[in-house]
Amino acid sequence: MRLSVRAVVPAAALLLAGCGTGAGEQQSAGSPAAEAVARAAEKSEGATSLRYRLTGRFPERGRIADEGTVRTEPAVARLKTANLSGEESGETELRLIGGVLYERAPADMVQKLGGRHWVSYGPAAEFTTDSGLRMDVGGLRDQVGRNPAREAGFLAGAHDVKRVGGEKVDGAVTTHYAGTAAIDELRASVKGVEDKATREGRERSLDQYEKLGVDELTLDVWVDGDDRVRRLRTQGFGRKGALDLTFTLLDYGKPVTIPAPRPDDTADLRKPLKKNGS
Repeated sequence: MRLSVRAVVPAAALLLAGCGTGAGEQQSAGSPAAEAVARAAEKSEGATSLRYRLTGRFPERGRIADEGTVRTEPAVARLKTANLSGEESGETELRLIGGVLYERAPADMVQKLGGRHWVSYGPAAEFTTDSGLRMDVGGLRDQVGRNPAREAGFLAGAHDVKRVGGEKVDGAVTTHYAGTAAIDELRASVKGVEDKATREGRERSLDQYEKLGVDELTLDVWVDGDDRVRRLRTQGFGRKGALDLTFTLLDYGKPVTIPAPRPDDTADLRKPLKKNGS
């Protein structure tokens, strides 16, 4: 049986914004506006848990509608994805629990997996299946377990950030900021990030954009009265078409419980299929 990892989720949205003294007023990096954006990014990224919705269009998936949940301590995450168009249309679910990545098996694979409805990729980013297939699920693990607000720190480096004005997001009063940035500029800004985990996470996001051939992003962010990012939008164009992603961040700090799939309903891809009951 041939198994492969599909490009299920895009990189986290990269946002770039700032605030001016008036609506539409352009500001530069390092301004008070950039500092305010940096505070919102830091607070949002440091959340102990959150839920988010993702809608829009991704070059390799077409129209999408996803929902994710992330908790930091102990770390668990769940991502439900839906491809609404194209050859890969359909739904799936991924869970990251105890460092192990799981994916719900497609309906046409259940019988081949001995009636099991989940597959386990194990705790490592790279591994070899029993049949000798080399697999790298590092990008997939990162997408499932990420906080979408982590790249909001890029906002502080924009050269044309502006305050668009006040708007409501799911009933919450927010301030909308917008700007543009080249991937090269964002790559340079990441080098100054002191926290290793934050720096590496942002670098992985930039890697994904570069793989798509995107060299510049149009970015929007909506920040609420508690200095939290409530919505992110990223637009760009690459070799594989247009990119337009909108994350809406919900339920900051609420309790999160995500169970691991039952062992007797899970096929471990690192083991011989006969031991998985197929």
